[in-house]
Amino acid sequence: MDKANSTGKSKKLRYFIIILAVLVVGVLAASGLGWIGGGEQETTVSTEKAEKRTITQLVSASGRIQPEVEVIIRPDVSGEIIELTVREGDYVEEGDLLLRIKPDIYQAQIDELNAMLLTQQARLEQARSAMLQAEVEYLRTKQLYDREMVSELDYLSASNSFEGQKANVRAAEFQIESARAQLRRSQEELAQTVIRSPKSGTISRLSVERGERVLGNAQTAGTEMMRIARLDLMEVIVDVNENQIMNVSLSDTARIEVDSYPNRHFEGVVTEIANSADISGSAAEQVTNYKVKIRITTPHNLDQGGGELVAVQSTELPDSDFVPSFKPGMSGTVDISTHTVFDVVSVPIQAVTVRDFSRDPAPTDENGEEIPAELVADQSNGSSANSGSRRGSREDFRRVVFINDNGVAKRVEVETGISDNNYMEIIHGLSEGDEVVTGSFRILSRELNNGDKIRVQ
Repeated sequence: MDKANSTGKSKKLRYFIIILAVLVVGVLAASGLGWIGGGEQETTVSTEKAEKRTITQLVSASGRIQPEVEVIIRPDVSGEIIELTVREGDYVEEGDLLLRIKPDIYQAQIDELNAMLLTQQARLEQARSAMLQAEVEYLRTKQLYDREMVSELDYLSASNSFEGQKANVRAAEFQIESARAQLRRSQEELAQTVIRSPKSGTISRLSVERGERVLGNAQTAGTEMMRIARLDLMEVIVDVNENQIMNVSLSDTARIEVDSYPNRHFEGVVTEIANSADISGSAAEQVTNYKVKIRITTPHNLDQGGGELVAVQSTELPDSDFVPSFKPGMSGTVDISTHTVFDVVSVPIQAVTVRDFSRDPAPTDENGEEIPAELVADQSNGSSANSGSRRGSREDFRRVVFINDNGVAKRVEVETGISDNNYMEIIHGLSEGDEVVTGSFRILSRELNNGDKIRVQ
């Protein structure tokens, strides 16, 4: 029994020692963090010095690759495809045969119109013969009338008959011209059963097969049979938001990234900016975008049509001899360089934050009394940089950065310019070499205040 009591006391002693050790460690940790007897707490931040850089403002957008030149081939006549000489992906030259449509119906129409033309020519000869007979009768009657050997009624009858026969001849001539016109139209339709390439390019889409029937575009848009595209002239068409479209100009350069070629980017130039907007979404959440076309200037698809491959001398590509092969419909992202400034003071974008100056306490004089807002405005020459002049007014949000002033966060109001993906131009408020607070985001956006003690991580 004594042995059991001794064992219980030993366990209680060990528990007591463990609990005591935990309490001691907790107190030491709290003291180290400034929770107990540590005075004012320091905020751990990261900093970076303001430096002079070259900044290029970018407008980013995404879209799809498409050929600059793409021709849709539709038939002018209807019928069955009896010959198809190309496949999708083939390269064709201007004038090459693409397909043939069954010409039997159109050949039969030509034969019928030829027969009609011959009939009209025979009728013309008959009309001329009748006209000559009427002319002879008219001249004979006129001589007799001049001698007063026939009545005036007979003379007028012969004259009218002659004029009528001349009109019949003219009508027959017009009918011949009409028949010839119909014949020419049928011959043109027959020629349209043979479809040739209107320009050189690649068959980017083939929608029909031999034996299919197609509809001509005499009454409708016609059947889309294929598309011919210049794949060595490709562009990216992207949607740029209305808030950024005013920054984009023709001939702006662009950096293009294609999903099919990761870790590579290509060069481009803005060639077209839409004037009409594409509006999508509901009335409450409308999104307004404008189409922008960027021509891909990096050599690509040079093997189309047996073209000679050339080396691409570009530092932007990992391989100097790499030639990309772009296909219509590929997804891509572009960064359009809209404006560049050189040798300007800049800081990381995350260093610039916003503060409400209307919440700042009013300034006081040497006796601790509040200075009237009017005096503060006079002392600052009407500038709103001194926050005391707006205490109690409406929200007054301004852009600021925090600098490290010997371990104390000092809030500085700044005027910003353009920015790229990483850095922002500072027009006024900072000098080169100032140490600005860059993180963390939570501390900068909410917690850090003017005069707080900081410790640089």
